[in-house]
Amino acid sequence: MIGYIGSRLLRAVVTLLITITLVFVFIRFSGDPAAALAPPDAPQEVIDQYRRALGLDQPLWKQYTAYLGQLLQGEFGYSIHTGLSSAQVFMGRLPSTLLLGGSALAIALLLGLPLGAIGALNRGKPIDRFAMGFSVFAFALPNFLFGLIIILVGALVFQTYVGASPDSFVDVFFPALTLGLASMGAFARFARSSLLETINAPFMVAAEARGIGGRRRLLRHALPNAAIPLVTLIGLSLGGLIAGSVVTEQVFGWPGVGQLLVRSVATRDIAMVQFIVLAVAVTMITANLIVDLLYLLIDPRIRSK
Repeated sequence: MIGYIGSRLLRAVVTLLITITLVFVFIRFSGDPAAALAPPDAPQEVIDQYRRALGLDQPLWKQYTAYLGQLLQGEFGYSIHTGLSSAQVFMGRLPSTLLLGGSALAIALLLGLPLGAIGALNRGKPIDRFAMGFSVFAFALPNFLFGLIIILVGALVFQTYVGASPDSFVDVFFPALTLGLASMGAFARFARSSLLETINAPFMVAAEARGIGGRRRLLRHALPNAAIPLVTLIGLSLGGLIAGSVVTEQVFGWPGVGQLLVRSVATRDIAMVQFIVLAVAVTMITANLIVDLLYLLIDPRIRSK
């Protein structure tokens, strides 16, 4: 078990280091950061001053080691728009994105998992076909299209704009529903296939032969075993709370990290883009690490290794 935990921690550290390296390389090779930060009509002398101030006149390996040193010291650069640190600007937007992403995940779980279970327990029946048809529709429907439909209906029918502020339940619910719709479809289909595989497993047949009741077989044996692969999918969804809301935030004008990322990319706010990408990477890596550790609790085969 110690070896299992150690290997997962090592993998997380290596993945984070690779991500930091890729972010550094892509930023440097996507254009001259000094030219992007300088005014559009700045002469070459001014651009050279920016380059020296940022250390871009140094060899690439020196820039990379300096970049790693800054990260280890908690220095992530400053936004060119506000003059504030990238971390401070990011943290100001993070609560809105977490509210949106958390609500979307809750909606996806509360609708998707029961829908998949109903389909599995009624395999081949009309309710199963309806549940799976709806999940495919939800998964395939582009979230920006669904969001635009909600905005148009709200404006034309109810004379109100939906999603402009995180202070109202309605303004949170509809963007969260838009964001969670695709995940709901994925959860439903995944839950159905996982539960069907578990129900038809030999140990479930043996439990039925021993006279164990259907409800107990479902709650004590089928659901815990079917939950093992679902934990992975939920973990990936948790990791995507920050990055997955970019389109939805743009459609609804939501004041979150996704909208900040789009604006930073459009205006070449390099420090801000770097920090957001690293924050997303850390979130995904942490979520996957938590999933791996949760396997120790729900899968006794891993604990026995």
